[in-house]
Amino acid sequence: MPELPEVETVRRGLAPVMEGAVFDRVTLNRPDLRFPFGDDFISRIQGQRLVRLSRRAKFLQAELSSGERLFMHLGMSGRFIIDGDNRLADFTHEHAANTKHHHVVFKMDSGATVTFNDPRRFGFMELVGVDEPYRLDHIGPEPLGNSFSGPVLREALKGKKSKIKAALLDQRVVAGLGNIYVCEALYRTGISPRRAAGRLKVAETDALAGHIKEVLRAAIEAGGSSLKDFSNTDGKLGYFQHSFDVYGREGDPCKTCDAPIKRIVQSGRSSFFCGTCQG
Repeated sequence: MPELPEVETVRRGLAPVMEGAVFDRVTLNRPDLRFPFGDDFISRIQGQRLVRLSRRAKFLQAELSSGERLFMHLGMSGRFIIDGDNRLADFTHEHAANTKHHHVVFKMDSGATVTFNDPRRFGFMELVGVDEPYRLDHIGPEPLGNSFSGPVLREALKGKKSKIKAALLDQRVVAGLGNIYVCEALYRTGISPRRAAGRLKVAETDALAGHIKEVLRAAIEAGGSSLKDFSNTDGKLGYFQHSFDVYGREGDPCKTCDAPIKRIVQSGRSSFFCGTCQG
């Protein structure tokens, strides 16, 4: 699934045409995605202004003038297309957007048409009422925000016996981190994914927090990682996967010491690391 940098890339593409604009018309071409939309989905959005489009963890969050919030998740294959211009067709057929999967269409008073295309229908959109709690309200700090730092990470990991890889994927520890960027950040810090989370030293948690920010920012600047179905709003593919130090490189030489990159399975997910540099 798209991780934080991919979702942030999409947010940056949508914000110029959606923030401050009114939803003139909302069209649903099916009653559900992963979850049903609900009978009042259109009436609660149509005519509202999108005051602010932000990202929370791996979700897009649209704050409406009504005070309600629209949360949008890309799922495995979801993508937004602006102005209905299928610019994805400039790329391979694998990344071309088939119009039969245009499930949600937002016509904005800015003149832009924003279409959500999702072949696998694993994405979803959920409306949250004014003052209504949502599952994201109590997750951990945003890794790119000022509230995330070495001391904050150290406090969150205190006493944890789980492996550091699993701990960083826990959204209660830090929001939005996924498998790819955790592997990359641990490598840059020289920490094995098999280390106990609560046993990290002060200098290690400080360095790890810094490298988490560093790798996420680099991925955002590269437009994310084009793994499987992801592409951004203008159809362009991200290129950070060409900069991976360890992820997906099992057997390849480490860029630092030439030792072969290893892969182990932790909690059903692949962890890639250098046994020498991350001993």
